[in-house]
Amino acid sequence: QVQLVESGGGLVQAGGSLRLSCAASGRTLSRYVMGWFRQAPGKEREFVAGISPSGAVTLHADSVKGRFTISRDNAKNTVSLQMKSLKPEDTAVYYCAPRRTIGMVIKTTRDEYDYWGQGTQVTVSS
Repeated sequence: QVQLVESGGGLVQAGGSLRLSCAASGRTLSRYVMGWFRQAPGKEREFVAGISPSGAVTLHADSVKGRFTISRDNAKNTVSLQMKSLKPEDTAVYYCAPRRTIGMVIKTTRDEYDYWGQGTQVTVSS
């Protein structure tokens, strides 16, 4: 069984930075696309960023492009999300997850991903 543990969230002022980490156990995820999603209160879970198995290809949502950067360390079975220039609208619970199937294509829909962790809360004050 795959287990994912997200960490690094917290309370930060607008314009600040945070680095989220996602540690996986139970399966080596080096052959899977990994994604970061977020869910704000009353809203659907939305795609934030994805990264190919090798890390060579990344995809970021337009809302975070230029501010967030996804990366991975396959030796450590971890995925990170560096966030800078944070805005109040970035406030949400952030989740990481692997795609359901092995492959290289980054998908942006929630249903393509599985084994969600508990998430980590990011709160950006204005």
